[in-house]
Amino acid sequence: MDQRARPFRSVLYIPGSKDRALEKARGLPVDAIIFDLEDAVSPDEKDNARATLAAALDQGGYGSRMRIVRINGLDTQWGEADAIAAADMDCDAVLLPKVESTEQLDALVALIGDKPIWAMMETPRGMLKAAEIAAYPQLTGFVMGTNDLAKELQTRFRADRLPMMAGLGLCLLAAKAEGIVIVDGVYNAFKDADGLKVECDQGRDMGFDGKTLIHPAQVDVANAAFAPSDAEIDLANRQIAAFEEVEASGQGVAVVDGKIVENLHVVTAREILAKADAIAALEG
Repeated sequence: MDQRARPFRSVLYIPGSKDRALEKARGLPVDAIIFDLEDAVSPDEKDNARATLAAALDQGGYGSRMRIVRINGLDTQWGEADAIAAADMDCDAVLLPKVESTEQLDALVALIGDKPIWAMMETPRGMLKAAEIAAYPQLTGFVMGTNDLAKELQTRFRADRLPMMAGLGLCLLAAKAEGIVIVDGVYNAFKDADGLKVECDQGRDMGFDGKTLIHPAQVDVANAAFAPSDAEIDLANRQIAAFEEVEASGQGVAVVDGKIVENLHVVTAREILAKADAIAALEG
């Protein structure tokens, strides 16, 4: 599936050490899973978590969900062993935390070979190096680590996330320039569906492909927010039809709802329909 069409509406963190959570994730309507060996696993469980996660992935049952393994940083005592283990796991990508340079990615590739890699973007230095990191040949996705970024920036919480905008914008620009996936950071108040919707809508408006989630209760809100709406699908179909009609006749300018439709609008319309078709295939 074309990566621009593949849905990443909901990207759920699952502890790699918890058998029950790993089993439950097989039945959740998420587009991607981050199997976490880092923050969600206590130090005394790190070694066992690798074996537990490897066994779960070998067992399968995750369907078409994107399977991403987040390892510990290579500057920790667990990172190298995590990377070596992840290289042999049945996963789609390896996620490295706190990426600030391509040298970190070189070190990861030396351990995992040609498996695709994703980068956690969660520090000021990472934001400033976003363009260089996004251009790394083996890198296919960004995950925003907004909790760590807020800590590093010493920001106050604001519902509009104004203190985050510079960093979020830099990473979005870099991701879009290189055509890689970029998913927004987590919303911590997992029981606050209204607040989550506001933040998901903001992220979708900005151009994020989806939202990282910390609880299954957040999945439906994210899936709805990052999917093309019925109105968007209807408009896309009408734009394509109008443009093709004018193109076939060779006369006039395509107009829909009082607005001119150019080729760039048709490209976007076709991407919307491809995303809708991909979601329907996942849910069908």
